[in-house]
Amino acid sequence: MCSDVDSQITGKFKIAIALTAVTLLAEVVGGFWTNSLALLSDAAHVFMDLFALTLSLAAVKLARLPASDRHTFGFHRSEVFASFINGLTVFLMALVILYEAWGRFTAPQEVKSLPMLVIAAIGLVMNLLAARALHRHSHDDLNVKSAFLHVIGDAAASVGVIAGGLIMHYSGWYQLDALISVGIGLLILTGAGRVLRDAVHILMEGTPRGLELSDVADAIRSIEGVRDIHHLNIWTVCSHILSLSVHVDIDSGNEERRVMILHAIEHLLAERFHINHTTIQMECAGCEDTLIIKELNHKPRGAGRHEH
Repeated sequence: MCSDVDSQITGKFKIAIALTAVTLLAEVVGGFWTNSLALLSDAAHVFMDLFALTLSLAAVKLARLPASDRHTFGFHRSEVFASFINGLTVFLMALVILYEAWGRFTAPQEVKSLPMLVIAAIGLVMNLLAARALHRHSHDDLNVKSAFLHVIGDAAASVGVIAGGLIMHYSGWYQLDALISVGIGLLILTGAGRVLRDAVHILMEGTPRGLELSDVADAIRSIEGVRDIHHLNIWTVCSHILSLSVHVDIDSGNEERRVMILHAIEHLLAERFHINHTTIQMECAGCEDTLIIKELNHKPRGAGRHEH
């Protein structure tokens, strides 16, 4: 399932990379030519976006690699690591932008505002085209979401640069260039913070956002033949794979219906919660005293062993 979606978005990433490369070239040349920190700041953002998009495309390629004895889930988690690196690098870049903007604000420099405006307009068009290419999958794929946020941030920054270019052209207020850079930096910080939050949540194997553990538990308990459940865990492998493990306690009178109950639980989880990768241990209520699987505890290897 994950690989099917990945194959659909590979071409979109390639389009976005090409458009972003054109934007980067235009803004780097234009930033030095016009002496605009806002344009150079946006160029720095675009450079990191190009890196992020390339990294995201590499993550999609890695996710296609088959599972092995050493990596039983394959390399689907690579998209989460890519998102984490993207968010972290952009977050650090935003801090650099804010630092440079402070220096330019205290000592403003003249900017060629009209050429700056034209170059920013070119960047805006390229960013909007790239965002359009990525938008379709940005809601359900964390990797695409992080790349989409990069491109949208660039588009918003380009709008700010265009507005600033117009104001500076007619007023000569060159400190606005530094203020625009501050706005770009804060915009980047916000988006990067969200991506980092989501990526860390997945890496820490937190319950998928938008999914309540209690709702899943109640739904399983509602199935006929289920007495109770315990040891329920739900986590995210990649944006399209949710995993669940649970112990399901059934009454002794339902032993013969064990397979039917199991299939009912799997169908419920897939249809209602989109959880398709499950590990379900069926247990008999009358045999509770013989359970040997306990709550997960952190113990070093070898703990509890005695040598004679």
